[in-house]
Amino acid sequence: MSIAAIGAALASSASVPTTGLASTGSAGAATGTGATSGTGFAQALEGGLQNLSDVQTKADDLGVKAATGDLTDVHDYMIAATKAELTTELTVTLRNKALDAFNEIMRMQG
Repeated sequence: MSIAAIGAALASSASVPTTGLASTGSAGAATGTGATSGTGFAQALEGGLQNLSDVQTKADDLGVKAATGDLTDVHDYMIAATKAELTTELTVTLRNKALDAFNEIMRMQG
């Protein structure tokens, strides 16, 4: 599934109400006592996936330039490739933690 398709799916499911997940913009702080629309979480997730796509695209473009000899500073490619690798690892780790949390919640209900 492409990142655009994931983003579209999140945007369409963003109307699911959540409790107390309104972000204040500070490092992970949650506020609010009532239900929110959940669009903040969906937008943050979509933004993170879009950032991952952008970082990987930049690394790919610089890789092509390096291979064709059009890149003057090879270290720019190395930095972009490392950033793409770390961003991918972070995204996979967050996905794994979310799945672990989901599975734990499902075990609690049974």
